[in-house]
This record gives sequence, C-alpha cells and structure tokens, in this order.
Amino acid sequence: MIRGYVMKNAFSSLAAIVVLTAIIGRPDAGLASSEKPDLWTERPLPVFDSSFNPGSGFAPLVKAVEPTVVNINTTMKMERGMPGGGSNDFWLRFFGGMQMPPAERQSLGSGLIINSEGYILTNNHVVENATEIKVKTTKPQFELPARIIGRDERMDLALIKVDAPEPLPVAVFGDSDGLEVGEWVVAIGSPYGLARTVTAGIVSAKDRVIGAGPYDDFIQTDASINPGNSGGPLFNARGLVVGINTAIHAAGQGIGFAVPISMAKKFVHDVMTKGHVSRGWLGVGIQELTPEIAKGMGISLSRGVIISQVHENSPAAKAGFKVGDIVTAFGRVEVGQPSDLVRAAGLTNPGTTVPVTVFRENRSVTLQVTIAEREDDEVAIVEGESPLLQGQTTMLGMTVRELKPAEARRLGIREGYGVRVVSVDSAGPAAAAGLVQGDIVVEVNRTPVRNGESFTKTLKKIRSGETVLLLTVRGSNYLYRVIRKP
Repeated sequence: MIRGYVMKNAFSSLAAIVVLTAIIGRPDAGLASSEKPDLWTERPLPVFDSSFNPGSGFAPLVKAVEPTVVNINTTMKMERGMPGGGSNDFWLRFFGGMQMPPAERQSLGSGLIINSEGYILTNNHVVENATEIKVKTTKPQFELPARIIGRDERMDLALIKVDAPEPLPVAVFGDSDGLEVGEWVVAIGSPYGLARTVTAGIVSAKDRVIGAGPYDDFIQTDASINPGNSGGPLFNARGLVVGINTAIHAAGQGIGFAVPISMAKKFVHDVMTKGHVSRGWLGVGIQELTPEIAKGMGISLSRGVIISQVHENSPAAKAGFKVGDIVTAFGRVEVGQPSDLVRAAGLTNPGTTVPVTVFRENRSVTLQVTIAEREDDEVAIVEGESPLLQGQTTMLGMTVRELKPAEARRLGIREGYGVRVVSVDSAGPAAAAGLVQGDIVVEVNRTPVRNGESFTKTLKKIRSGETVLLLTVRGSNYLYRVIRKP
C-alpha cells in the first residue's frame, strides 16, 4: 500500500489555484517553439563533461547541478496535524495518526530553480496553506521570501517566485518520456532539513499509478527519498531534470516516486501563459474490459477500455464514438485500463485533435477527436459499487419493471427504452454480477431494451449456461454487467 507523500499528498480539500493538464507523447507536443515562454532551459546534451561514468562516482554531476536546488522553509496553518517532527506526512495522518488542533507549524521542503529571474518549481504540498515561504539558495547564498505563482493539487505541483538581487543558476530540463527502467538517477534535496543531501539509485519503474489522483503517472526510483525531499529534482546521469520528487512508500525502503518533468513543463507553461492550467475533456463514461465482459461481447481482446456512455454534444459524440467501442490507443498512448484513458484525455491540450483507435464490430477504427476543456473536476470512471433504490426477480435473480417516462427524462434516457431493477436476490446471479436495486437495464446482448416484454423475449432466446451482457445505468454512469444464465 502506498502510504506517503514525502510531506503530504495532494488530496487536500482546499481548492487549487490551478488545475493540471499535460500533453500526450513527447513533453513539448502541441507547443510550437514560438509559444514556449523563456521560462526554462531544455536540451538533450549533458550539463557537464559527457565522459562521465556513474561507476566512477557522481561528484561531477553533483557539482554541476547542486546550485540549482533550494531549501524551502514554510510556516503554515494546519487544520489537522500530528505531534512531533516536521515531516508533515498526510498519509500517516490519513491512516490513523493522532489529530491535533489547528496550529501554525514549520515545514521543510525542496525546490528547483528553473529560471534565473527566480522562478522555482516544487510540490504543491510544500507550500499549500503556507502563511510564509522562505527559500535558501547555495550559490549565491540567499534567504529570500517567496510568493506562489500557481499551484495544482491533483498533480502536486507548484510554481513560486523569489526576487533575487542577482541572476540565479538554473537547472536544465530533460525528457522523462525517454527514460528507461534501470537508468541511473540522482535525487538532491533537504530531507529532515539536511540541505544539499545527495542520493543515487536507478529508475525502478515508470507509469506508476499510486492512487494519488486521476493523472497518476509517477517515476519510481530506489534513490533514497525522505520527508523534506518533497519538491526537489530527480536528475538523470547527464544532469538533466527528469522528475520532481513527490512521494514515498512509508512502509518500504527504496520506493520513492517523482512527477515526470514532461507534466511539469506543461504545468509551468500554462500557468505562465494562461494564468491557469486547463484539462482536456473527452466526454465518455468508461470501464475496464474484463475477461468476462470480453467473452460476453464475443471478442478476444485482453486489454482495453469500454465506452459505456457517450455524453451528448461532447467531443466523443462529435467524433463518432459509440457505446460498446473499446478504446485501445489514444494518440501514441496504449490504453489497457481506465486510468490510461483518463490520464491521456485529461492531460491533453484542449483544442488538440487526437487519433483514437477503437475496436468496433471486430475491426479497428480510428476516430479523430478534438479535445475540449473540462469545466468540472468529475472523472467519468466508476470505481466500486453504491446501493441506490429499493425494489422485485426473474430468471437472472432480479425483478424489473418498465421505466416510467418521467424517470427516463430525469435520467436522460430515451423515452420508451429501459427497465428498472426493483429487487435483487442476494444469492442470485444478478447480485453476483454487481446489479443493485435501482439500476436501469438498457441493452441485453447489444440489443436495445424497449420495455419489459422485449427484455423478457431477448432473455428467453439465450440458452441456459450462456453469458448475458447487460448495459446498465446507475446514476449518470453506464456500465456493462456479465451474467451467466442459470
């Protein structure tokens, strides 16, 4: 179980000043060079002697990049806290830590100078709720007050600024998308207030989903990371920044996580050019393609995401998406599970046209969808079950009734279609498939359900032991359910 942001994670209930988006594919995709602010330096070449060999030590790398790392000290007003040190670890509190009354407290973190004018990239949780932010630089040595330019809770990123009396040394951004598992990486930060602490390790994994939010896409590393490393950089062996250290596994050793620099680039770009960060919207409800559902659909796909709902007038609707389509690729991103599509669509620039590959009627179809801007924080992905209404039993272990016109209008379902589940036998196949009282059935084996009679007739055509594929509506979410007919 993931149990720790380095200081605290971005699950805070406070509204973010900005919300994150990123781009699909390479980190500068969709950004013309003329559109990029001169806010960071980026290049593929090493920032020091290219003859560097990790086996001979990391001193040349550290010497070159250490001045770009800063110590961040904040005074923050905490509504809840834990007694003791300054780790400010949200997860430890979340999983049963002692609660304390509101109080001001000191907290430590790290940051990265990305512009000589004093712009610094760090984690949102380092500066969130801060009443005072102080930044310490090393070369030249300054202790300066800082102000927040923009921040994002969902991806735990923040941009702050200091007014330095002279230009500051800057880090050079690399390409996190090009990272390979097994590459050397170096973390520099201020764990427990120990400034300029250097640790080294390798990239343990990429594209990690740790439950922090819908846009999880972390780099996992075994470079030692501790409370206070939050917001500090993760460098590759060429001295290029590839990530922002953000989270740890509190119960393990050598398990740390960093936000890829590709996401950070887009975050910074949008904050500085738009004054906010926008997220993309596709306009679909989705669910995982399980082996049971695949069998019910009569397809051999093992991975993908099912479109269970297409919102009216959404980008997906305009692009020709259909309920039952199985998304296998979004641009250059392979889609194997719901989080892949949520992240890919949500982190795409609004206005960008993306080719999306779907499996439809036993063949692959490519749809061109122009992503819109999301106006809310909802994610159209269903996780878990929730009971709704009460209600009757058929051969599938449930009883249904015809959907009343007023119900259909309220639910946004075409009038004259669908049946409502009014009771479920707790020991029957419908219950085992996850149906609950109040669910609406709108399709049986891809055949529309017009009324109770059509529902019954379709079921009668299915032989005992065969699978029944139901398209159901629960609240605003459409889900496929697979039941084996007794």
